[in-house]
Amino acid sequence: MQPQKVDQTDIEILNLLQRDGLLTYKEVSGKLRKSMTHIVERIKKLRTNGYIKSTVAIVDIDKLRSHFIAFPHIQLTMHSEDIVRAFKAEMEKYPEVMECYHLTGHFDFMLKVAMPDMVSYNNFLRDNIGALAYVGNIQSFLVLNQSKAETAYAL
Repeated sequence: MQPQKVDQTDIEILNLLQRDGLLTYKEVSGKLRKSMTHIVERIKKLRTNGYIKSTVAIVDIDKLRSHFIAFPHIQLTMHSEDIVRAFKAEMEKYPEVMECYHLTGHFDFMLKVAMPDMVSYNNFLRDNIGALAYVGNIQSFLVLNQSKAETAYAL
């Protein structure tokens, strides 16, 4: 299925909503100087066509509890389509796995994993990812600190 075309107004709407998903239709129409009816239709179309996946709150985890972020790189022992699909499906099961990327190069996957501490991370790797028969090698990269976290794409 071909993606539907977006125009400059759609891009402007997406840019605004990426920065603040709580903007009302009225606020968006005011910022873009378009009628509210027009903006309502556009945003509904953007949602229906999948350009807007969801509207979320970005939580400051540091204010809630201590946490630990790691980026394990995973090398599979087999690379069939079924194994790749199985690994992706397995990662979907774990809320600790925040992101999963299928890569080119030496490693097959890179994950972003959030855990309370190093002990929990070690147990998670050993009991869940390392226990998979088709996982051959895991190399972890541990986050010391984060200097930038952007959620809005440059459109």
